[in-house]
Amino acid sequence: MTAITIGGPPGSGKSTVAAMLAERLGWKYVYTGDIFRKLAKENGMSLSDFGDYAGKHPEIDRELDHRQLQLAREENVILEGRVAGWICHTNNVDSFKIWLDAEIEVRAERVAKREGKDFETVLWEIKDREESERARYKLIYDFDMGDRSFYDLVIDSGPLTPDQICDLILLKLQGGGR
Repeated sequence: MTAITIGGPPGSGKSTVAAMLAERLGWKYVYTGDIFRKLAKENGMSLSDFGDYAGKHPEIDRELDHRQLQLAREENVILEGRVAGWICHTNNVDSFKIWLDAEIEVRAERVAKREGKDFETVLWEIKDREESERARYKLIYDFDMGDRSFYDLVIDSGPLTPDQICDLILLKLQGGGR
């Protein structure tokens, strides 16, 4: 296995868990959302507006995919991104694919706290972003964001701490991983 992918919706704990897991394993950590955010900023757009723009310009996602594949083929890398697992799956990259999830209210509360925003505003932003991404990924990849069948491990992060999630992942990896 060359890579571990960690995906999930906004507020599911992807970033926290990926960084913690990378530290525990001594692996490189790559957050693919940084690439997308950087492109949004370079284009003078909000994340939501850039997501809508990307929905009409598939070359943006194709470039992100290409970069993710290059990174996933490196040794000992944790790749965090919404479609990182799917990209590895469809391109036969040997990886351990993890999906984190939680109820939308739990995720919105986490994001609101982290970003110092109003809960209702964040809830709306998450719903809007997820709808935009769901349509974009379906159009570009014919990929259903609800498909969890190819993941090696799916975790409800709602009731768990990041330490508990890392412990579960490491336990699964030590037990043969699949």
